[in-house]
Amino acid sequence: MNEILTSSLYALGYGAVGTVIMLLGYLVTDLLTPGKLHKLIWEERNPNAVLLVSANTLGAAVVVVSAILSSFSELGLGAGLLSASLFGIIGLAVMAASFLIIDLITPTSVRAVIASAEFHPATWVSATAHLSIALVVAAAIS
Repeated sequence: MNEILTSSLYALGYGAVGTVIMLLGYLVTDLLTPGKLHKLIWEERNPNAVLLVSANTLGAAVVVVSAILSSFSELGLGAGLLSASLFGIIGLAVMAASFLIIDLITPTSVRAVIASAEFHPATWVSATAHLSIALVVAAAIS
């Protein structure tokens, strides 16, 4: 019975960390793109914003899962949550940096493309980069 309670506490803790990391990922993406994502997605139904946020959410989840699996949970719940949080924040920072780098090296502003109501193929480049970078970070964590 004690093991069930301990596992439940770990699940709640890691669930909270994962939720916070994914929320931070959304907020960082919102800061990096022009306009407000909630308006672009839910009011304007912007396909570029939807694709980018979807890729960012998947990428953040990949990093969080890897961070949890690689956490220092054997040292206790506190150390596990701290390490998973730090790994998750590193993943978000690298994904944000890759977004900015892609925006700098491409012939058109990816940031402007995201805000455009017309779907643009460059959004796939940015979305794929988000997920790819997340996978690289996840592999580095494990």
